Amino acid sequence: MTPETVLGLGRDALEMAIILAGPVLALGLIAGLAVAIFQALTQIHEMTLTFIPKIGAAIMALALFGPWMLQKMLNYTTALFESIPGMTR
Repeated sequence: MTPETVLGLGRDALEMAIILAGPVLALGLIAGLAVAIFQALTQIHEMTLTFIPKIGAAIMALALFGPWMLQKMLNYTTALFESIPGMTR
C-alpha cells in the first residue's frame, strides 16, 4: 500500500463519519438553539433544561435517519472490503 492509498482511505473514513454524524449533530444544534432562545426569553437558566431536548432531538434524528445512515455505512464497508484485494498487490 502506498501512502496515497492510506491517505485516501483515511480521508474517505473521515468524510463518512462527518456524513453519518451530520443529521444527529444538526438536530441537536437546532434543539440547543431553541432551548437557548427559550431560556433567554424567560430568563430561566437551568442547566439541566438543555439536556432533555437535545437527547430527544438525537433520538428523533436516529429514528428518522437511522435506515439511511445504516445503508450508507453498509455500502461504504462493502466497498472497502471489496477493495482489499486490489490494495494488497
